[in-house]
Amino acid sequence: MKKIMTVVLALLAGLPSVAQDRNTEMDNFIDNLMGKMTLEEKIGQLNLPSEGDIITGLGSNSNIAEKIRKGQVGGMFNIKGADKIREIQKIAVEESRMKIPMLFGMDVIHGYETVFPIPLGLACTWDMDAIEQSARIGATEASANGINWTFSPMVDIARDPRWGRVSEGSGEDPFLGGAIAKAMVRGYQGKDNSFSENSNILACVKHFALYGAGEAGRDYNTADMSHIRMYNDYFYPYKAAVEQGVGSVMASFNVVDMVPAHANKWLLTEVLRNQWNFTGFTVADYNGVGEIPSHGLGDMKNASKLALDAGLDMDMVSEGYLNNLSALVKEGKVDLEQVDKACRRILEAKYKLGLFKDPYKFCDSKRAKKDIYTKENRAIARKTASESFVLLKNEGNVLPLNKSKTIAVIGPLANTASNMVGTWSVAAKLDKPLTLLEGLKEVAGKKSNILYAVGSNLLSDAKMQQDATMFGRDIPRDNRTEEELTAEALAIAAKSDVIIAAMGEASEMSGESSSRTDIGIPAVQKRLLEKLVATGKPVVLVLFAGRPMTLVWEQENVPAILNVWFGGSEAAQAIGDVVFGDVNPSGKLVSTFPRSVAQIPLYYNHLMTGRPASDKGFEKFRSNYMDEKNAPLYPFGYGLSYTTFEYTDITLNSTDMTTNGSIQASVTVTNTGNRAGKETVQLYIRDMEASISRPVKELKGFEKVSLKAGESKTITFTITEDLLKFYNSELQYASEPGAFRVMIGGSSDAVKTASFNLK
Repeated sequence: MKKIMTVVLALLAGLPSVAQDRNTEMDNFIDNLMGKMTLEEKIGQLNLPSEGDIITGLGSNSNIAEKIRKGQVGGMFNIKGADKIREIQKIAVEESRMKIPMLFGMDVIHGYETVFPIPLGLACTWDMDAIEQSARIGATEASANGINWTFSPMVDIARDPRWGRVSEGSGEDPFLGGAIAKAMVRGYQGKDNSFSENSNILACVKHFALYGAGEAGRDYNTADMSHIRMYNDYFYPYKAAVEQGVGSVMASFNVVDMVPAHANKWLLTEVLRNQWNFTGFTVADYNGVGEIPSHGLGDMKNASKLALDAGLDMDMVSEGYLNNLSALVKEGKVDLEQVDKACRRILEAKYKLGLFKDPYKFCDSKRAKKDIYTKENRAIARKTASESFVLLKNEGNVLPLNKSKTIAVIGPLANTASNMVGTWSVAAKLDKPLTLLEGLKEVAGKKSNILYAVGSNLLSDAKMQQDATMFGRDIPRDNRTEEELTAEALAIAAKSDVIIAAMGEASEMSGESSSRTDIGIPAVQKRLLEKLVATGKPVVLVLFAGRPMTLVWEQENVPAILNVWFGGSEAAQAIGDVVFGDVNPSGKLVSTFPRSVAQIPLYYNHLMTGRPASDKGFEKFRSNYMDEKNAPLYPFGYGLSYTTFEYTDITLNSTDMTTNGSIQASVTVTNTGNRAGKETVQLYIRDMEASISRPVKELKGFEKVSLKAGESKTITFTITEDLLKFYNSELQYASEPGAFRVMIGGSSDAVKTASFNLK
């Protein structure tokens, strides 16, 4: 230890006094450090390999260990454990020539061992404090296990629910997505980005850019759109993360303007750095540099040159930089200055994290024993999960259920623990969550009489079920016939007062490389559901989903539908809390649910056509379908409660506004039911006289309010010029004078309206 501290103190000797500006201190320190580095050592800082979960004992004979000793590794990912990471960090700071500490990254997407709802579900809370807290807990737990960098938040706008990674984002709206991006960055990095605590870790916003706009909803696929759409609809959440001070940005797999994002200088340098003033470092996605040749841009050597030229600082996995940049510099094809810029940015991140002062800042094994999967963290995760669920239907107030009733719990998702946490929960202990069946019994208590039958397999095809339950999310197949399984389920239903049908997707039916063309409930489950409804007993569909789904038959025939997404490690208890009425559901959709896959892409903030349809039936020479409605099944912002809310008309304090002024738009919301509840009041604005066509409405504000039965509150939104700005045909960000419509309500299609003018 004495030797390590001597080395660190020697490196810190170049630091000016703390009284000077911190940026100057950092610059001087890194100048001094880089002045001693060879070209190869600088390139080594740009290399980010993955070795999986490396066991203790790496030190003596591992190939990666030798690369670390040679200064050829800047960081690693997919390793966890304070002791394991300490051992690897020790190689870097004791056995390499420059003693430079390493970054250790992991996909801490929606929690670490305490898992929160999948991001799509988390967004449905519309609660920025809760979302920030989820990231804070994720950072606290991950950092206690040695992790100092997370590849989160994912902020890609997604309007095609066939794409599996819609589950990882915050839905279809840029304004809400930007607010969530900022909350997540604050949670990971701390509010001031000082990384003063050993529980603050480096965030990485991804995937830059347009990854959620892949053609046909297929992962890694082509994304192609105008710059006006990029700036107005897709860019803002990335920009918001940059404004919040996010430390790193990950490139996306798709092309942008027909150029792979990993090699796109306009994207990574012109937009990200020159327009948005991003000062952190950029990193490839998994083998992103290695995939550039697949797009037809030459061999690996050329791909490495293109990526560095574009402004990509760190190469994940491909080792294209490690194997090619030295030669490219010596051949005069890459400037040494480019390597220096990339290296400096990575060293700056390490400096800001405090790794040069204490390489083992995140290697305290005592923290791992007391800070991970705590009772307090789990209680917060349970509460957050319960507020992420969206009540889609509740005909006849079937919900909440009486705990003393006899309840049949039926379906392939009723008794699986490993699927509760959802996709991209890589640190979760899959045997720790309760199953839905267990959670319902726990919440209902001893008076409950809960019966169970599996009812059906997840999917009729055994191979497809295997693909849908990988990564330890197994749902064992029941080898009885479908008729036998149905008969057992109906027998259980006959003994019950009410049926809970636990159906939908398994957790790995969404997420990366989990695109689907049919986004309805799988046919074998739906046949069972139809028979359960036919019994005449009240049926509650507890829907597990990682995406918006097509549920027309279900909406028309099932009395109650509660969308529970994948709620995390405490999902089962949280579902019980809502089903039995201990918590009143308050989630609101952040993605539109289509009636049919043929409607996709379907999103609320669309442009108006010159021939709009009334949606009262087919109209010739109108923009509609002969065989389907235009309207969605469930619109953006929608979500029911066990109580009801009424809105007054909007009151404006003025109908005229100047560019340097503001107006206030107010509504009074009243809880008209007989129990307390939470309502998310949503503000939308439409520009009625713009120089280009503008959306029919755009979210520009929201507030979640708690109301007791009979209570009223007045909610006031301040509308400023900033909320009226957009990118025009010249890509200038500005407001334009004219008429505006303001809308306020409980969802995007249930609003009160008023008008004002900008002068």
